[in-house]
Amino acid sequence: MADFFISQSEADILLKMKKQSATEDEHEFPQAGERMEIPLLSINMREKFILDLSRRQIDRIKITYQNRAKQIVVLARLDIGGSPHRNPDGEEISCPHLHIYREGYHDKYAYELPPELFDNPSDPWQMLHDFMKFCNIVKPPTFTKGLLYD
Repeated sequence: MADFFISQSEADILLKMKKQSATEDEHEFPQAGERMEIPLLSINMREKFILDLSRRQIDRIKITYQNRAKQIVVLARLDIGGSPHRNPDGEEISCPHLHIYREGYHDKYAYELPPELFDNPSDPWQMLHDFMKFCNIVKPPTFTKGLLYD
């Protein structure tokens, strides 16, 4: 897959754009080893986005939430339960952490979680809802907890 860069201003606009679920489907929170892609649309229906959820098989508390635009551009990614991340400048960021698109680096930079936006990092269910709010998903997909804590 070829590199696909967008400008920082375009990434900022896409992240701030109001989004909604593209379907009325109900989704069960992924079980261990599962991954899902949920289609999203801008409110004006002109832009397509994807909300990714993935959960590791062995380390069940390792979960990733991701919001993509243009199929391959990661606008934001929340990593929970993993190891620390080393940024290109050498700074180490503990987990959980938030990756945000940065022009020239894609999603290679991670940031500490803003506590005013993510106030309960030990709860993956709450973190999903906080992440959707961070990504401006104003009409989010419907989720059931399923076997969330298995």
